[in-house]
Amino acid sequence: MATVVNMPRLSDTMEEGVVAKWLKNVGDNIEEGDILAEIETDKATMEFESFHEGVLLHIGVQEGETSPVDTLLAIIGEKDEDITALLSGDTAPAKTEEKEESNSNSSEKTETTSTSVTIPDGVQVITMPRLSDTMTDGTVATWLKKKGDAVEEGDILAEIETDKATMEFESFYEGTLLYIGTQEGETAPVDSLLAIIGPEGTDVEAIVANGGATSTADVKEEKTSETTSTKEEPKTEASNTSANSTSTNSNGGRIFASPLAKKIAADKGINLADVNGSGENGRIIKKDVENYTPAAKPAVANNTAETSGATAMNFVAVGEEKSEEVKNSQMRKAIAKSLGNSKFSAPDFSLNIEVDMDNAMASRKTINAIPDTKVSFNDMVVKACAMALQKHPQVNTSWSEANTIYHSHIHVGVAVAVADGLLVPVIKHTNQLSLTQIGAGVRDLAGKARNKKIAPAEMQGSTFTVSNLGMFGIENFNSIINQPNSAILSVGAIVEKPVVKNGQIVVGNTMKLTLTCDHRTVDGAVGAAFLQTLKTFIENPVTMLA
Repeated sequence: MATVVNMPRLSDTMEEGVVAKWLKNVGDNIEEGDILAEIETDKATMEFESFHEGVLLHIGVQEGETSPVDTLLAIIGEKDEDITALLSGDTAPAKTEEKEESNSNSSEKTETTSTSVTIPDGVQVITMPRLSDTMTDGTVATWLKKKGDAVEEGDILAEIETDKATMEFESFYEGTLLYIGTQEGETAPVDSLLAIIGPEGTDVEAIVANGGATSTADVKEEKTSETTSTKEEPKTEASNTSANSTSTNSNGGRIFASPLAKKIAADKGINLADVNGSGENGRIIKKDVENYTPAAKPAVANNTAETSGATAMNFVAVGEEKSEEVKNSQMRKAIAKSLGNSKFSAPDFSLNIEVDMDNAMASRKTINAIPDTKVSFNDMVVKACAMALQKHPQVNTSWSEANTIYHSHIHVGVAVAVADGLLVPVIKHTNQLSLTQIGAGVRDLAGKARNKKIAPAEMQGSTFTVSNLGMFGIENFNSIINQPNSAILSVGAIVEKPVVKNGQIVVGNTMKLTLTCDHRTVDGAVGAAFLQTLKTFIENPVTMLA
């Protein structure tokens, strides 16, 4: 599905942007993190990276042209995808834009009722920037400047986590950092007070007390000169000099590195010429510097530590209590928010059933004997769920306060564990796919998810979800519903055990399934009937091959 990319607001006062240069052409493949274009804001020319994967289908603003924030900049989607509707303006982003405009109007109303505060000369109020086209709030991952530090134009103030990535936030002003309104790890809405910069020693208590709000004229002035003094801070100058000194390699060629990567390298005394970049066109980014290990230095450091008797620092005394706080990633917060809302808003119940897997095991063995064919038990469960949903449309629904939404399409989400949490890639139109197609689709999307290459569109639109922990030996568990789905299926391990068949105790293989339902849309009898149909399909795999 094509994704509309709007002109981003790359600074807190930006109202329109000029495309200085496109770095991608129509028809080019786009990877998440690729730099699409260089955009001139009212303060600087900045790189704008893609948060989506696909093919660049359309460019809405040509080089040298000016466009307001939130207007169509580009469209990314699948090759040869029809985007006529998007170009004619029949798009979801238009609704989003209206909503944002409504929010903006609401915000303006709030500002007009705020007490007017006179801004001292040279003082600038910095608000939480909207660093992506869908960002509504941001989390300060790290402050790279402290209160009282001198700030120069172009310095990186902080790393901010958006709903899509962690990005560097650059200062467009000069002065002293007088106030920090959002601490590390805290989340704040777009346009809320982030920091204040101005001449050293300026009293900004009145501005802070007013939440950074000022009269319209004051806000305009303060946002156009947010950092206008203090170039003499020795520490900042030393940092910038160090970063710039690594901008060329031993052959005199330019080294491409992000500002944050340069700063970290300068702080650690790392020569960027020795670091391999993993970004686009070999660009050195933050993780490259953080993961860089000099060849000989670690051994020297260890020997020094041992000689000085400092090796005790590497051990924790027996019985010592020790705790460590690790900041929650934006993904972890999103998972917590989504599942928390689901658990505490939906009245759920669970139904359990045990399935005979002997026929399924025999069928899978036969299918996988075919060259270049691989089908897992999970693929069989996903296929069976899609077919059962066709027979029980009440389960393939979503709840809203006014209506129950019946989906004619069947998109099954498959929960995948990743390093930072849990993602749910979606197999679109699952009921129309064969077992082998489902298997290939699941493997492809699961691989993308684990490698952080999956596109947002590939995780949206599910109507039902399957979560499988059988590979970990878990026999039975309950899952939290993946809203706005009405149900989720928990799949346990296949267990060999004594079973009764035809009045005789024999060795059999069984698997337990748990269906968790939203009682607002699915009643107990409906869920039970769905499980009975699902059981029939799984125990008779030949019915899924038709």
